[in-house]
Amino acid sequence: MTEDVIADDDRRTRRNETPEERADRQWTELIQEIRVAQTGVQILLGFLLTVVFTPHFQDLEQTDKTIYLVTVVLGSLATGALIGPVAFHRIVSGRRIKPQAVVWASRLTFTGLILLLATLTAALFLILRVATHDGYVPWLVSGVLAWYLVCWFGLPLWARIRYTNGDDQPSER
Repeated sequence: MTEDVIADDDRRTRRNETPEERADRQWTELIQEIRVAQTGVQILLGFLLTVVFTPHFQDLEQTDKTIYLVTVVLGSLATGALIGPVAFHRIVSGRRIKPQAVVWASRLTFTGLILLLATLTAALFLILRVATHDGYVPWLVSGVLAWYLVCWFGLPLWARIRYTNGDDQPSER
């Protein structure tokens, strides 16, 4: 009996949850995060896909058409990566590998966020190039990209370093 209790205690985290319960919680949190990014990338991609059918598209310079095509491909890749966890879960559901599914879904989500960052940056660059033809466009886009990097990666990494110790447990700070 004592060995069973010890084994059970070893399987529990500081939140007093089993690995399976932890995977369920992490999966739920991940899906909530994906919903936000997925909606944005799908709306952006939907708008991007319609641009080619507008009368003004044919008047664009070849450079702008190339930027557009790269932007559409990036948006498509981001959409695939952000929808990937749903398909992954559906295919492996019931196979008792949720902890591994959470890891792979998290990787797909992070990849999707990187691709979304690239899509947003390219779309902004294209729009500002076409709208203004001014030399400050690359500088403005670089500033917005820096802002994305600070908001999406810099601040979370700073908080992770500042408020956790080496084993990702909250620190006394």
